[in-house]
Amino acid sequence: MSQLVTGAGAVASVGEGVDEIFRALCAGTSGLHELRGFDKDRYRGCHAYEIDDRPACGSDVPGRATAWLLRAIEEAIGQAGLDEDLSEIPVLVGTGLRELRSAELAWRDRTGFDLGRLYFGPALRKRFGAVHTHTFAGACSASLYALALGSDLLASGAADTVVVAGVDTLTESMYGLLDRVNSEPPDRVRPFDRSRRGVLMGDGAAAVVLRREEPGAASAALGRLLAVSMNCDARHVTAPDAQGIAEAVHEAQWRAGVKPRDIDLVLLHGTGTQLNDTAEATALAEVYGSDVGGPLMTAIKSMTGHTSGGSGLLSLIVALRSLATGQVPPTLHLTDPLPEAAEFRFVREPVSGAGLGLAQVDAFGFGGVNAVAVVERTGR
Repeated sequence: MSQLVTGAGAVASVGEGVDEIFRALCAGTSGLHELRGFDKDRYRGCHAYEIDDRPACGSDVPGRATAWLLRAIEEAIGQAGLDEDLSEIPVLVGTGLRELRSAELAWRDRTGFDLGRLYFGPALRKRFGAVHTHTFAGACSASLYALALGSDLLASGAADTVVVAGVDTLTESMYGLLDRVNSEPPDRVRPFDRSRRGVLMGDGAAAVVLRREEPGAASAALGRLLAVSMNCDARHVTAPDAQGIAEAVHEAQWRAGVKPRDIDLVLLHGTGTQLNDTAEATALAEVYGSDVGGPLMTAIKSMTGHTSGGSGLLSLIVALRSLATGQVPPTLHLTDPLPEAAEFRFVREPVSGAGLGLAQVDAFGFGGVNAVAVVERTGR
């Protein structure tokens, strides 16, 4: 059964709304900036990809992740032609840390914190009347995990329409943890480059409306979801497994009924870490084989940072816009690709006028929770 993406919304460090974000990414605009939300003097690194919406420099406020989530969903349902009453529509949200930053601020300021605000159900009910809400705290692949569950709801007949979203914001605890595990603090995200130093986090939210395909509906859709695969190789708490990733890619392509040579574009997970980039490159080289030089490949985390639980869905939205427009954002700071990716057809300068029909989107999380989506341009 075909499924259509009929609306999309997003908020990121490079812009507000899907069109603004896509234009910024295609122009090679980076959201990198010195830390704004907490004291950078406490850390070796001092950069991140933050959304600049705080009331004053150097201060932070609670509830920002929830606010972005609501704005992304509002944009998505508006584009899909839905009203703002989501009482009959499931809303699935993937996230890494939920509203943990709000909990940190409450602990710091001794203001108290309602644990019910850690997840997004109450806010979704208040804003949209949403009753069937589910928050999945599943690290970096969480939003594609939510997309897979949404797709299953449609395929099983349990729903005709679902809203799928992802969101995360920088937390001081996660920033501090990453600051200590990197041997040398990164100054930017450099996916697949030999000189990459590690990941920097980014703020962001993304949302899509997914619907069963009805006769004549494809012409107004943003694209078609062909498949989402998921697996959990459970090889290691943090280190990715190339074989587990390869199996997820194989399954996504099999479910979509396509071969590696059919894929025109790959939105890479591309975190800029030593292990992640090597594992992803090794897996894709194995899956694509002699066709590895065929699809264009790009990694938008070089401009948005790692938006954690929302990153997979943000990449999916970018993939859909690229399929529709023929424009592909570049991978910034990639000058010397690692050996495992030597044959990849990386996009290093903005591309326009490309004839693209099919795209693959990668998202891999802690614990070996891997998710891969395949989307198609409508009207092919």
